[in-house]
Amino acid sequence: MCWQCDNPDRTIEDHFDEVRETIRRHGWMVQYVESNQTPFAYTIGLHDWGLSELLITAVSPQRATRLLNAVARDAVTGSTLTPGQQIKLPAGPLIEIVEMKHPDAHLKFAVAFGGPETRALQLVWADGRGRWPWSAAFCDGRRRQPVLGIRSRAA
Repeated sequence: MCWQCDNPDRTIEDHFDEVRETIRRHGWMVQYVESNQTPFAYTIGLHDWGLSELLITAVSPQRATRLLNAVARDAVTGSTLTPGQQIKLPAGPLIEIVEMKHPDAHLKFAVAFGGPETRALQLVWADGRGRWPWSAAFCDGRRRQPVLGIRSRAA
C-alpha cells in the first residue's frame, strides 16, 4: 500500500516530516513505488550529499532496498558512479549505471526535496545469465526492465 492509503487522515506534509526524519537519521531513504506494470524504487536524500539519486526498476521492495542502500553507502563513502560503469555487487547482480535525463518523471519526492536540479542514475541489472535489458534474450523474454535513460558506451 501507499503511505496516503495507509494514513487517510494525515496530510502529505505529515509524510514529508517522516521522510525528513528518516533522512536525518540515516542519511537517505528508499521510496518504493508499487505498480502493476513495473514497480521501481529510488533514493531520497543523496542530493544533500552532492550525489545523484539512485533508481532501480522491476525488483521486489526488499531487493530494491538492499541494492540501493549498498550502492548509496559506497557513493557516500567516496565511490564514484559514472554512466556506463559496470559494478558487480556482493550477493547481487551485475549492474550498469545509466544517467537519467528526466529524474522529475519518476523521482517525485526526491525532486520535491532536492529541487529541479536533482540528478539521478539508474542501476540497470543484468539477468542471471549476464544479459542486459537491451538484449532480446534478456530473462528469456519473460520479464521487462525499463531503462529510463540513454545508455553510455563509455565504461
